[in-house]
Amino acid sequence: MAPRAHARPRLERRPLHLLLRLLAVAGLAIDAAVHARLADQYDPIGDSISQGTLFRAEAAAASLAALLLLLGRRRSAVLFAWLVAASGLGALLLYRYVDVGALGPLPNMYEPIWFTEKTLAAWAEGVATAALTVLLLLGLRRRTPPPG
Repeated sequence: MAPRAHARPRLERRPLHLLLRLLAVAGLAIDAAVHARLADQYDPIGDSISQGTLFRAEAAAASLAALLLLLGRRRSAVLFAWLVAASGLGALLLYRYVDVGALGPLPNMYEPIWFTEKTLAAWAEGVATAALTVLLLLGLRRRTPPPG
């Protein structure tokens, strides 16, 4: 089977993939650090599950995602990292702008203010989500057979 005329050589894509992975790793590492640092302050919020516990879970998931991105080039690692970054950003924005209230065992995490750590986490999660989205799209484009 002849290579597609518009396909880039593999070596030309490597720097872009590496840059996107490093951006995602940096974003996830910042996300993990911010959530781990703030967890103690949020321990009093919640009954069965505290907001501090959720922050620790986010820090652990972001750390694992960053580690998986560093150690391998599997699509599943990129997808897991995207889910962690995108869900973290989604939750941050939701609870910033909407008073959802308590959801089952989850505490009411509504906090209608921006402060330095929250802004940093939002930017980090946003950069990671964007970089990982491009990586996923590049992977889909590469696997899609040409029309015809």
